Amino acid sequence: MQATATVLVYSDDANTREQVRMAVGRRPAADVPPVEFVECATLPAVIAALDQGGIDACVLDGEAVPAGGMGVCRQIKDEIFHCPPALVLIGRPQDAWLATWSRADAAVTHPVDPVALVGALAGLLRGRLHLDAA
Repeated sequence: MQATATVLVYSDDANTREQVRMAVGRRPAADVPPVEFVECATLPAVIAALDQGGIDACVLDGEAVPAGGMGVCRQIKDEIFHCPPALVLIGRPQDAWLATWSRADAAVTHPVDPVALVGALAGLLRGRLHLDAA
């Protein structure tokens, strides 16, 4: 198992980024490594961080302005080679179809439900880290 997992958190709202960090904590599950966060408030920062590599999963705020997380997700899935799995925070359960359109690997409603977020993120990390080990 690798020493740490790096999770990119994108939102223009510092409070949303903090909610994600606090919900996930230091380790989302016993069978995944401790998490380090890379916080981004703008689309250019997201692209730059992904271009540098080393990101194991992304949490994208679907309500971010001016670039919403669903549009960002679709863009990075199209543009980033071996794009890490992405979890999108959606405003309502009815918006799940938009998360599917964005090619998100998971979706959780906002405000952040810590149990749902941790479960979904741990699942994405397990899949990503298993693929990287192969």
